Amino acid sequence: MSRPFIDDPDQALVKACQEQEPVCLEGAFRDLYEAYRDRVYNTCYRITGSTADAMDAAQETFATVFRRIDGFRFESRFSSWIYRVAVNASIDLRRRSSSRPWVSLDRLRSPLNDGAAIDPEDESAEAPSAVASRHELENDIQDAITRLSPKMRAITVLRYVEGLSYEEISESLEISLGTVKSRLSRAHGALDRELTPVLDRHLLN
Repeated sequence: MSRPFIDDPDQALVKACQEQEPVCLEGAFRDLYEAYRDRVYNTCYRITGSTADAMDAAQETFATVFRRIDGFRFESRFSSWIYRVAVNASIDLRRRSSSRPWVSLDRLRSPLNDGAAIDPEDESAEAPSAVASRHELENDIQDAITRLSPKMRAITVLRYVEGLSYEEISESLEISLGTVKSRLSRAHGALDRELTPVLDRHLLN
């Protein structure tokens, strides 16, 4: 049996949820929700590429955690578990709505950050031609990202958007370190093949 992670920073909150009779949406669970809602939504949003799907996937993530938290035995960190649930919910929704267009992963606007773009650049200070060129490049990058498989897309988001270590990704997705490195390597290769001619074209313009 796996040794519990005694250094899990969420252990006290999770145990408090488990001790509630019955488990309810307030108290300790509300604290967990507040701690993870932005991270869960952001992960779902970047994997699904759709605000509607992200909201559905985030809702499903917390519903799953609520239903199953009594059975959580600290065989992984709570954060790893909730990322795993969020990734699975997002991939499932993305597969069901694969005909929907994707939005840019580099200039997301989210209701959780009051509609502010993640990109801090002020477009008003740029020439219209520069703005148009950058948007064209972002669209080209997005096209390449959408051609990644769901598994490679998820692992790329966890690594480069959420900033998880290889070990944390391994734990979250329940795959070996070798598989993490292999999938990231394949994602790098696929993006490199797609984007090298695109970047060359934009540099020449």
